Amino acid sequence: MRKKILVIQTAFLGDAILTLPLIQIMHKDIEDVIIDVIAIETTKEIFDSSPFINEVIVLRKTKEEKSLIKTIQFALKLRHKKYDAIYSPHRSSRTSLIVFLSGVKETYGFDNASFSFVYKYQRMYNSNIHEVARNISLLKQDVTNKKWKILPKCKISESNERRVNKFFSSLPNLNKKIAVAPGSVWETKKYPINYYINIINYLIVKSYNIILLGSTSDEQLCKSIEDEVNGNVLNLSGKLSITESLAVIKKSNLLICNDSAPTHMAMCADTKVLTIYCSTVPKFGFYPYNDGSEYLSYDELDCKPCGIHGHNSCPIKTFDCGEKLLPELVIKKLEKMLESNKVF
Repeated sequence: MRKKILVIQTAFLGDAILTLPLIQIMHKDIEDVIIDVIAIETTKEIFDSSPFINEVIVLRKTKEEKSLIKTIQFALKLRHKKYDAIYSPHRSSRTSLIVFLSGVKETYGFDNASFSFVYKYQRMYNSNIHEVARNISLLKQDVTNKKWKILPKCKISESNERRVNKFFSSLPNLNKKIAVAPGSVWETKKYPINYYINIINYLIVKSYNIILLGSTSDEQLCKSIEDEVNGNVLNLSGKLSITESLAVIKKSNLLICNDSAPTHMAMCADTKVLTIYCSTVPKFGFYPYNDGSEYLSYDELDCKPCGIHGHNSCPIKTFDCGEKLLPELVIKKLEKMLESNKVF
């Protein structure tokens, strides 16, 4: 009989993308396997684009759906699917309750998960390694070597490609395109807007087409950048789906972004990315590792990092982690990264 596995990942988009290598290994190593995923509405698209996933089950996070009764009802419905095993990179109490009530005996989770006792097999959560390696460790595989560096895989449909090509049709010199994603859910992860403007103006002088990317929540930020730069930019913020954004990144020479989901989207597209760290640090395990990618972080601060995710504002009102990472340093790094493209 085919083995049915359920993976639970109901965190942000970046976390969802970094769960894909775990799923890819399962598909490769477990004979005749069916893999389903529990995800939230905003990440369903990325899991739907994986060729290794059978079904995506949406767990809604509205106040009503997060109630204890609704969570119990959701978990009990899973029993009818008769899963052989559950793997949960997600560590919330709601997730643990779902695992406990699912009726599945073979369950894998991290030892720092809420109510970790519900997992039959607890794996050590190693905060000193990359998130992808952490997730793969749920399979009890050796992650001390570089074999864990598996790029997440997503399918980009022909319709996505066609729509992106229509946007690009008006651009001059299609061989020189740099995507910029200046947004983040957290304010202290956002590199200063005036620094982004300086960098973009430099790239425009070098004849690069600049494509601004972001969700609907980033539209105002991207519009502010568009209005201030000394040249035309293609502002696609709020206009694209996740996989359409992947198509844009794939067709670009390079992506510039904060420590946020676009970093991991660039790995899906296997496009070079320069990730700029403000309040967070690479050692948290969310840095890019595909060939040619780099990151920058100003770490000579006693206050950094000030949190795992970030804050709505700088706790000490200086934002030195962003302000002291000058655009000249970013431009210098970009020049080195683009040398191999022979278009700078």
